[in-house]
Amino acid sequence: MIKKISNVNEHTAQEPRLYRVVADRILSLIQDEEIKAGERLPSERDLAAKLAVSRASLREAILALELGGVVEVRGGSGVYVCEQMAEESDMPEVGPGPFEVLSARRLIESEVAAIAARVATDGAIDAILKAVLEMEKHHEDQSSNEQADREFHLSIARATGNSALVGTVEYLWNQRGRLWHRLKEHFQTEELRQLTLTDHRNILEAIAAHDPAEARKAMRAHLERVTRTFSRG
Repeated sequence: MIKKISNVNEHTAQEPRLYRVVADRILSLIQDEEIKAGERLPSERDLAAKLAVSRASLREAILALELGGVVEVRGGSGVYVCEQMAEESDMPEVGPGPFEVLSARRLIESEVAAIAARVATDGAIDAILKAVLEMEKHHEDQSSNEQADREFHLSIARATGNSALVGTVEYLWNQRGRLWHRLKEHFQTEELRQLTLTDHRNILEAIAAHDPAEARKAMRAHLERVTRTFSRG
């Protein structure tokens, strides 16, 4: 018998994250429909309809189950029950889901970019430009590229002159945990990397032009595009 994913602290036991709730429903479906090890689950579209959840929530749940060793995601083929699936899956707490973080970032970082466009000094704009150049320089180096990406967003926050906003953006970036990185593994493409560089250039140009409305629009468009890319079927 497959047991549900256990929560690891009192808070999550009282208020389980949505992807954990959906993950438990998928486990119940595997058991109820007697889907055996090595067999494929229904398609994401069919599963989302059957469980009455969004594709984004379903995708987060599947990633959580993959981290817990319950399912295997095979690109271009589907999601399969693991051959060596344990009787009980004790997946460690992995923080908020990627789409939850993206939603918060879209709300907050769009306004941070607008504020930066109003008050950024020449030095602050140079720091943002340096991060963009580092991303371009380390385009093929995933670790260095991601560090430069982080510095880009933090440099925009620093340009506001508000340390609370810097701390908020840093906190949101640090929520990009195991689910986020597994999502990137499955859906990151060369096209996405190139579009990210273009997005960052657009954000930089709007801030350098001291155009708050355009900076807000450019940041929101960037994060909305990332969300669409990671949630498309």
